[in-house]
Amino acid sequence: MTKLANEKNALNLSQGFPDFDISPELIELVNHFMKAGKNQYAPMAGVPELRRMISDKIKKLYNSQYDYESEITITSGATQALYTAISVLINQGDEAIIFEPAYDSYAPAVISNGGKPVFISLQPPDFSIPWDKVHSAVTEKTKIIIINSPHNPTGSIISQSDIKELEKIIGGDKKIFIISDEVYEHIVFDGENHISICESEILIEKSFVISSFGKTFHTTGWKVGYCAAPKFLTDEFRKLHQFTVFAVNTPVQYAYAEYLKDEKNYLDVSSFYQKKRDYFLDLIQDSKFKPLHSKGTYFQLLDYSEISDKDDFNFSIELLDKIGVAVIPLSPFYSQPNNNKLIRVCFAKKDEVLYEASQRIKKL
Repeated sequence: MTKLANEKNALNLSQGFPDFDISPELIELVNHFMKAGKNQYAPMAGVPELRRMISDKIKKLYNSQYDYESEITITSGATQALYTAISVLINQGDEAIIFEPAYDSYAPAVISNGGKPVFISLQPPDFSIPWDKVHSAVTEKTKIIIINSPHNPTGSIISQSDIKELEKIIGGDKKIFIISDEVYEHIVFDGENHISICESEILIEKSFVISSFGKTFHTTGWKVGYCAAPKFLTDEFRKLHQFTVFAVNTPVQYAYAEYLKDEKNYLDVSSFYQKKRDYFLDLIQDSKFKPLHSKGTYFQLLDYSEISDKDDFNFSIELLDKIGVAVIPLSPFYSQPNNNKLIRVCFAKKDEVLYEASQRIKKL
C-alpha cells in the first residue's frame, strides 16, 4: 500500500511509521556519541549503559527485576528479537498459538523453524481473547503462545484476567513458553495501564518480553529493540543472536541510554498519541465510517460497512483511486480469507496530514 501511495502521490495512512520529526535532543545525542568515538562494534549483548537503563525502567514500571548483564539483550529491532526468540523455542513439529489478526512476522518465523502455527481469532468488536478456545487448542505439542499487547492492528490490550488465564495454561511443570510482543508498551490510552507479562511471577519465568525504541521514540528507521528474559532463556537467545546480528548500532545505543534518563521522554508518549487519535476521530465523526475503540498503539480500525459491500482489499484500492488516501485492509492479518469490512489507519502522522485525509474521507 505504501508503494501504491507513493505511485499515486496519495496521503499515506497505511504503513505504521511516523511522518514527523523526532526529538532534536536525541539526534544531538547520536551526533555527540559519534564524535566521541563510539563508532565501533558494541558488545554482543548491547552496551551496558543501555541495558542498565532498560533494567531500571522495567523495575520502575512493572516492579520486575532483570539482571542487565545476563537477562537483557539489545537487538536489531523487535522483529529480529521475535524471530530469534521463536527460533530458540520452536523445533520440528512444535505448535505455536497465534492470535489473529496478527502481526505478519509471527507465523513465518514459526514455519521456517519447522513449527506449526495454530491460529485463534480474537473476538470483535473489542478483539478480546476467547480463552475457552485457547484451552481447547493446547496440546502436548504446544510450545509457545504469542501475545501482543497493545495489539497491532486492533489497538486492544490485555487485562489482569488474561494474565490469570495464561498462568493457568503454562503454570507448573508445563513446557509452554510465552513470547510477549510489547513494542507499543508506552502508547496506551484513556488512563489505562500497560500490563506487561513480566509483572506475573509465574509468566516471567517462561517468557521472552520484547520491546522497541523505534515505536517509543518515533525512530523506526534506527531498528533498535530489546529482549528481556530469564538467564536460561537469554543464554539460548544469545547463541543465535551472536551469529545472526552480533552487534547493534553503537552510537544510537549510547544515545538511547542517555535519553532514557529523563522519564518524561517515554512516559509522555501515551498522551502525545492519544491527542492524535482523538483529533483524527473528531475530524471524521461526521463520516460514515464507524471507528472501533483503540486502547493503544498508533492504529485505528474503521468499519466501512455502511459505505461499501466490497471486500477490504478492493475497498482500500478504491480509497486510493477515488480520494487519494492509503489505508491497510485487515484481511492480510488473518491466515484465512474473511470479509469483516474493516480497514486500519495509522494516525502517527502530522496534524495537517490527518486533517486533509479526514476531509477526503468525509466525501465518501
